[in-house]
Amino acid sequence: MVTVPRVENDTIPEPLTKAPGDARRGREIVTGREANCLFCHALPEPGLRFMGNVGPPLAGIAKRLSAGQMRLRIVDPTLANREAAMPAYYRTGSLNEVAQGYRGRPILTAQEIEDVIAYLRTLN
Repeated sequence: MVTVPRVENDTIPEPLTKAPGDARRGREIVTGREANCLFCHALPEPGLRFMGNVGPPLAGIAKRLSAGQMRLRIVDPTLANREAAMPAYYRTGSLNEVAQGYRGRPILTAQEIEDVIAYLRTLN
């Protein structure tokens, strides 16, 4: 069971890991099946298919949100918006209908979240 890090206003200001995020790995996570970001978000990446429009486009996200704001929305988007459709990628408690393979563990590790943030920060 993971605990939600310290929340301050609409951010999680401190990184979840001591190691910095890696944008290359973050891109792989964002465009891959584990996080499935392309199901809901459009990315400014030519050649990517199956881009959804349920969530906001990620082009320019680094201009709109700080790293801490991105971290909060990835860890548990309901902390920013109670009605968020996006899954909580780091919360493990108080969830409904969790697939057997994910029970008790987050969808993304702390390092993977930091990698995703490193990638998203390149989208300005």
